[in-house]
Amino acid sequence: MSRPAVPAVPPWLAHAFRAQREPVPWNAVCRGALAAGPSLLAGMLLGRTALGVLAAIGAMLAGINDRPGGRRASVRRLGVPASAGAAGLLVGTYAGQGLTAVPLTLVLTALGLAAGGISAVGPVASAAGTQLLVAAAVGAGTPAADPGWQRALAFLAGAGWLLVLRLVLPTPGSLAGDFRFDGERAAVAGVYDAIAALVEAAGGPHATARRAALTAALDHAQDTLAGPRLRGHAASAAERRLHARFAAALPLAEAATALCWAGEPVPARAARGPRRLAAAVRADTGPGPLPAPHLPPARLRAPEAPSVLPALRALDDALLGAAEAFDRGDGAHRGLPVRRRGPRRALRAALGAGGREYGLRVALCFGASAAIAQALHHARWYGPHPHWYWLPATAVFLVKPDLGPLASRVLCRAAGTVLGALVFAGLAALLPHPAGLIALVAVCGALIPVATRHFAALTAVVTVLVLALVMAGGEPQASAGRIGETLLACALVLVVGHLPMPRERGGGVRDRLAVAGGAAHAYLLHVLGPPGHEPAAGSGDRAEHRASGEGPGDRAERWALRREAYRTLAEARTAISHAAAELPALARHTEGTDAVAEALERLVDTTTACAVHLDDTGRLTPRHLRRLREALAELERLERRGVRVPLPVAA
Repeated sequence: MSRPAVPAVPPWLAHAFRAQREPVPWNAVCRGALAAGPSLLAGMLLGRTALGVLAAIGAMLAGINDRPGGRRASVRRLGVPASAGAAGLLVGTYAGQGLTAVPLTLVLTALGLAAGGISAVGPVASAAGTQLLVAAAVGAGTPAADPGWQRALAFLAGAGWLLVLRLVLPTPGSLAGDFRFDGERAAVAGVYDAIAALVEAAGGPHATARRAALTAALDHAQDTLAGPRLRGHAASAAERRLHARFAAALPLAEAATALCWAGEPVPARAARGPRRLAAAVRADTGPGPLPAPHLPPARLRAPEAPSVLPALRALDDALLGAAEAFDRGDGAHRGLPVRRRGPRRALRAALGAGGREYGLRVALCFGASAAIAQALHHARWYGPHPHWYWLPATAVFLVKPDLGPLASRVLCRAAGTVLGALVFAGLAALLPHPAGLIALVAVCGALIPVATRHFAALTAVVTVLVLALVMAGGEPQASAGRIGETLLACALVLVVGHLPMPRERGGGVRDRLAVAGGAAHAYLLHVLGPPGHEPAAGSGDRAEHRASGEGPGDRAERWALRREAYRTLAEARTAISHAAAELPALARHTEGTDAVAEALERLVDTTTACAVHLDDTGRLTPRHLRRLREALAELERLERRGVRVPLPVAA
């Protein structure tokens, strides 16, 4: 007797139960314990409890952005959002003091429009937009006995204290070599591990997933190494060594991708070299003896040779080049493949379809929530509480698309707030004041880096922390009010999230796909030349070009273009995944975009395989040309079906 079919869980509900699985970041846990709690304690000891509360809020928001990576990169990742939060607190404080309800609501709505558009630029800009609005709501929605500039400085002091801890404290268990670069070493070692995993998976069912994991590892390492610096290049020998080792991984990654494209298993020994290089990066030592290159006989260099052989030879050549780079010690400095993200491109992203759509939604949610909160405040719905910031601050977090699909965000926020409020209500009745509240803030600060794995868990921890800060500031326990305001914000964001918008919906996804298509186009043109001039199978035209020598600058440009193509595709994939997990009324606006992303990935994979094959033989095989035409034809077919995304080239 067959079992009854179990109904499938809808994507919007399944996403709410997903959590990231990562090791516990004990270093971030230690920093969190030493940030918010001590900031509050310092304010109390100085007799400025209100400023201590703001410093703890700044440390809390910085702790949410305290993710794994290098110390240099953390300056931008923590410092830029904190500066935006201080500016928002300053504007909100003075606007709340000098404006009546209607003008204040208009000012906050305009801030929401600007912050929403800026958030489309990238992750750091998104975090900055969030902190700008949250701090503006706090500044406008709380009575201010202190001047606005003092409140902004207190906020900056709390966030700056966490940043100082991030720069100064060594990572436990990562004291090999110069501990200042432990995050960079871990990121570069992760690239070599991902290369080895992709080589092992070549020809198997997990090859595509391993290639995506390699892209993520390369993106993380590139961001980690490309932090802000006073000089335009790495100054210390340790940093130059890491840059050289990351640069040596790029040809290895290219060869591994070509092996994945070939679809044939390779000897297990091919992955041993990258594994040893990963261990050498982590220990900050030399790699020792590497497996000898296993080159095929010269007779197999014929045009009809299997496509896996040039990729294997490229892997061996790249392994030898990496061994030389490791043996050079600090090595000659090689420039990193940086992203071309100037002010003009950032402005295009903010003013594009995705930025406009997101900006309008943020403005509507933030402005409407501020207006409702002020109306409830003047109607004394809050009871004895003199503030009204919780409703607009909650709406800001709920309207952020990079935190997941809308329905998932709403469910997680509601569940996390209810849980956090109930937990705090119980603890507030048991803990001594104020020592118990300070200890609770310190514990919650330590839990934030772990809770970031799931939005509901993060919401619960932040709710407990903020309620503890409110009570430490001298206000009564407010758990019930917080639950009511959060549920009201959830309903408001659900309504605004489903309102029709001018022009086409799904602008953020389509913007990212358009950028990915442009990056794929640039990469294809660099490898094969303008459309209509790519070499035919067996042609010697490209062979003559390769024989004349593709210089190091050309190779570096090719690797930079390849990095940008895969990175933008990964960003588009993430946006598509979030959009697909929305409620059906929203998900239907991005139907078909996943097929475009798959076709672009096949095109970029094939372009990489062509680059490796041309390096080895100077000509393409019929298989390479057929796969190129198939990928381009698929993109044209999708365009004819009405999937309106700018495509890279005509077939």
